[in-house]
Amino acid sequence: MKKLITFVFAIALFTGATVNAQETAKKGELKGAQIEFDKEVIDYGEVEYASNGEREFIIKNIGDAPLVITRTKGSCGCTVPTKPSQPILPGETGIMKVKYDTKRANQAFSKSITVTSNAVNFPTKVVKIKGKVLANPNAKKVTLKKPVKPAVAAK
Repeated sequence: MKKLITFVFAIALFTGATVNAQETAKKGELKGAQIEFDKEVIDYGEVEYASNGEREFIIKNIGDAPLVITRTKGSCGCTVPTKPSQPILPGETGIMKVKYDTKRANQAFSKSITVTSNAVNFPTKVVKIKGKVLANPNAKKVTLKKPVKPAVAAK
């Protein structure tokens, strides 16, 4: 019985702490660095094969301490993010560059970038890129010959 009461008390305490943390975040009362992106998805639209695949996310520190981006990681090797080299001071902005390999012809893409920082509101944040790379205009065109009918075996 004691274990049950202790368990129920622990759940109530945890739930109260979680709700309180969410309310604090909504009120903007968090102390420390806070991260905000100008957009969470960059849509490349349709891009030419082998064209410039570099885009930029603007990161703003809306907190009251320097924001340090410690790691950026693309969801695959075709997506390469570059984090800001310096801390982003409160009220200031920084740039995270993302380069997508546009030598992947005639296909749509949707990739994610995971950003890890010292932000108290989102220590880990995922942003995305999407679009479509058009066909390679220099690709050799393959023409299929008319299929040859198999010979009918004589009986």
